Amino acid sequence: MGGQRPAAAGRAATYSAQFLKIKAQAEGGVAAAQHSLGFLYFNGDGVPQSYELALAWYRQAANAGLAHAQYNLGVMYQKGLGVDADLAEAAHWYRLAAQQGYAAAQYNLGWLYAKGQGIAADPAQARHWFELAAEQGDAGAQNNLAMMYDTGKGVPQDVVQAGAWYRKAAEQGYARAQFNLALRYDSGQGVARDPQQAVMWFRRAAEQGHAPAQFNLALRYDKGDAIEADAAQAVHWYRAAAQQNHVSSQFNLALVLDNGPAALRDEAQATGWYRRAAEQGHAAAQHNLGQRCELGQGTPRDMAAAAHWYLKAAEQDFPSAQYQLGQLHEAGNGVPRDAAEVLAWYRKAAGQGHLRAQFDLALRCETGQCAGEAMPVDLHEALHWYRRAADQDYTPAQYNLGQLHDRDDGPAPDVLQANGWYRKAAEGGHALAQFTLALRYDNGLGIPRDFALAFGWYLKAALQGHSRAQLNVGLMYFAGQGTPRDMAQAHQWLQLAARADEPGAARYLRDAAARLPSVQPATAQPVSTLGSTPKSDTASAVIAGAGGASG
Repeated sequence: MGGQRPAAAGRAATYSAQFLKIKAQAEGGVAAAQHSLGFLYFNGDGVPQSYELALAWYRQAANAGLAHAQYNLGVMYQKGLGVDADLAEAAHWYRLAAQQGYAAAQYNLGWLYAKGQGIAADPAQARHWFELAAEQGDAGAQNNLAMMYDTGKGVPQDVVQAGAWYRKAAEQGYARAQFNLALRYDSGQGVARDPQQAVMWFRRAAEQGHAPAQFNLALRYDKGDAIEADAAQAVHWYRAAAQQNHVSSQFNLALVLDNGPAALRDEAQATGWYRRAAEQGHAAAQHNLGQRCELGQGTPRDMAAAAHWYLKAAEQDFPSAQYQLGQLHEAGNGVPRDAAEVLAWYRKAAGQGHLRAQFDLALRCETGQCAGEAMPVDLHEALHWYRRAADQDYTPAQYNLGQLHDRDDGPAPDVLQANGWYRKAAEGGHALAQFTLALRYDNGLGIPRDFALAFGWYLKAALQGHSRAQLNVGLMYFAGQGTPRDMAQAHQWLQLAARADEPGAARYLRDAAARLPSVQPATAQPVSTLGSTPKSDTASAVIAGAGGASG
């Protein structure tokens, strides 16, 4: 141990002698020594760090015309080190160094012209100085020059030139250029589209810690885009970017942890990342965090917190959050029950195309009820919003729109329109619409009477558990109307209708049972396989069957 001290002391003494030599040369007016002495003070290398002394020695060397010193003096003025920040003074010193061909100064002067900081913004001058630095191999200038060609700012737009400059910078390992080149390969702008090349350049930038590249690489692993899907790799790269506060990565990481493969799911972590993204103002994250607070997923159930986050997202015009906030106001959960707020938020969401908001708003306009309060009935507005939702193929809206057109006191009575919307809803699997359309064919209302088509639509509704449709299917099998007579099938469907207490079903069931052959046909399906038969809401059935079926 003792033997090491003289060596250390000797090194210190030698270094001190070097410092004194540099100092003596600097004081003698040697510009390179003045710059070196400023550099020692700037870094605290063998002397106490002092930006003020660094500035003083840099200035002397800069005044002597040393380009490196002029550049470093510009940096100190730009950053306010040892002196108040002064961008105009920074531009002055950068210009002196740039005019001597100092690439880093040319880049910084170009940047000040591009941003209009310390000097008037001048894209043409920015391009001039970036180009000079780029031709000397400065990767940052090459990237910025590429961006100018990309956007046509300060130079005629030329995506091929942009691609060429991005490549020069990318091949030097400049992460932003690697990312930009990847985007070009992804879109085919300025280069032939090549998703594999895009992934390669995203990866190179991502491995240098470039958060947008990490996000894009993660996205490709997430979606299996130009690379084999790998949720674990997606999580890895989303997390790398998320930890740099890349807000879209935070949100997407939460989505994978929330809904991804079971081995990766983690409710608490998902909630944590939703929260971090939400706190940065990400509207979808605010909405999802609101949902988790409402449902108590990954966090204690807290309706006030749910309302808080829904409101944050709703104020950013996120339609699902507007709808959810309206629902909270309707129920009085976490916020006061308030019909005016309900309608206001439903209208905002509906206006943006939110399907359920359109339907719920129409329903309230039709019924005149909202949040337990009476409101004016407005069938014209109801018709408007049902139509908007119906045009999105929402079958309940199509059915209700048909009903509005069916009303003689409605805003637009039209049996043909009604039948058209019933058909759309029926084809979409809506049981009440199927039953209603069957009644239309059964009675020939607005369409030619057709018992076979009536039977077909009754059967579709019956298979969904609509008890009146089950009764009518049974009756049509009983009478052989629209379908061959089949007493075994009649018995089964009437039995289902009777279990649901449909009026008349028990009487017809007894008649069918009395007519059953001693051996049932092989085609008869056991009742147990037809499923449960919950009693349907039949208030909508407004047309009585005129044939053998019952309405």
